Amino acid sequence: MAQQAYVTDTDNGGSGPERRESGPRRLMNRLRKSRFGAGLLSGDRRVWRRGIVLAALAVILALVMLLHAQIPNTIGNLGSLTETFLPWLGLFVPVLLLLALVRRSATALIAVLIPALVWLNLFGGQLTDKTGTGGDLTVATHNVNADNTDPSGTARDVAASGADVVALEELTATAVPTYENALASTYKYHSVQGTVGLWSKYPLSGVKPVDIKLGWTRAMRATVATPSGQIAVYVAHLPSVRVKVEAGFTARQRDKSADALGEAIADEPLERVVLLGDLNGTMNDRALNAVTAQMRSTQGASGSGMGFSWPASFPMARIDQIMVRGVEPESSWTLPETGSDHLPVAARVKVDTSS
Repeated sequence: MAQQAYVTDTDNGGSGPERRESGPRRLMNRLRKSRFGAGLLSGDRRVWRRGIVLAALAVILALVMLLHAQIPNTIGNLGSLTETFLPWLGLFVPVLLLLALVRRSATALIAVLIPALVWLNLFGGQLTDKTGTGGDLTVATHNVNADNTDPSGTARDVAASGADVVALEELTATAVPTYENALASTYKYHSVQGTVGLWSKYPLSGVKPVDIKLGWTRAMRATVATPSGQIAVYVAHLPSVRVKVEAGFTARQRDKSADALGEAIADEPLERVVLLGDLNGTMNDRALNAVTAQMRSTQGASGSGMGFSWPASFPMARIDQIMVRGVEPESSWTLPETGSDHLPVAARVKVDTSS
């Protein structure tokens, strides 16, 4: 028979009934036996004096996350660069926590709670599953990559998602016929404008390019006549950004195009609007405010997790966006990897919000 550990209750000087040692008591006993715990419980001031540098780093990390909007873009667009990868700053929290434990510093341990709480306040809501089961229209968007060696397979993968409306970006003139042929059986209506295209199961009208100040067409607009009503669908591929040693985060053209796209959407006469595309920026990036300030992210409103879409091999940021205005997001998700360096993203929305 296996032996069990018991402690004897000796209250009132007698040998009382035996009882099993509780979890909190075992934890306290272990804490007392450790050098850190012994110092902390005995009032050793060294556990508070150690780790001041770690505590300062924890506070700085919290301030960077909390005040990211105040980081200037005047030097290498440092503010936008920070905001693009803002969720990843949370990885420093467990590192600082481990160092605080190794250093046996109570001060550092307490300080690490500050960035942990700030990160949870900023991104904790995205860790929960907000997906619903409703909706009457499924949309998807995919930057197919101009260097994609299997455009036909990529088209089939996107069509297999069951989306009613699909936007494709980074289309090349030589690849367009391949995408058209592969998608023809699923989508009766389509239009390609420059390097972006829209495929739909429902009729399109009012199709036109959207000028985003590039000199060539990388954005378009169309009215989609869904069974639940008309919606304006915008497809956009904003200019790429680069991180250069000598110039920092170069995004001037992207920012200019984002402003132009925001103006076009603001002038849209239809109440219901869906934006699909590769915006080369995240919802946290202030440079996209002209767009993000007037639309909702389907991932943020009805997704599960961060929904990172780029790079496909190890997604680190959601730069492929589905945003809506006047329609209700019900669910949002990323699709499996294709031959592109981006993951496709999809969403289910409710066009008829009258009920």
